[in-house]
Amino acid sequence: MTVRKGEDWGAPGDARPDLVVVAGDAEAAAVVAEAEVAGRPCPPIGLLGGDLRRVLGGRGDEASLRAGGTAVRVDLGVAHLDGERHLFVAHLVARRARWRGRFAVVMNAEHVGDLDLAPRAHPGDGRLDVVEGRLRPGDRLKARARARTGTHLPHPDLRASRPTDWTGTWERPVPVRLDGRPVGRFRTVEVTLLPDAIEVVV
Repeated sequence: MTVRKGEDWGAPGDARPDLVVVAGDAEAAAVVAEAEVAGRPCPPIGLLGGDLRRVLGGRGDEASLRAGGTAVRVDLGVAHLDGERHLFVAHLVARRARWRGRFAVVMNAEHVGDLDLAPRAHPGDGRLDVVEGRLRPGDRLKARARARTGTHLPHPDLRASRPTDWTGTWERPVPVRLDGRPVGRFRTVEVTLLPDAIEVVV
């Protein structure tokens, strides 16, 4: 059930023999994709690290995960990149080197590495958090420094939104990363959200 303000979220889990323990976000998305291709339910996923684990908390300790940890259901991002279907658990980043030109970050979690790009993001609220725009050269370093503490917003050249789906297009293909993993260059990026799609343990 999608989390609502003021409600408890997550519960102590039981030891699960089918738990799949992964190091981070990209590996978690791969587990989901593999289950989807095989036509079977996705097993619970134990998170040792990554940006999704960071926002959820947890000790990042395999023994505690195996013992049960805290189990939560989280949303799953579905990206169609020039028609190719991909999955992500934490974020999609479409940008050129050094954030030149127009960029977009579509978040299911709060952080991208050391940057707190979506301070309001919650992976169980049924919403994407999108930050898009184009920064002038003099603003890029300033914005990056502020993004470490989540104080880069509001900004006149950035637009933040919280939709359930989002589409962006570029005249020239833009590099896209899903959960930190480069997947190629694309012109059209379409993202939807599957609420409460997977169970993770932290």
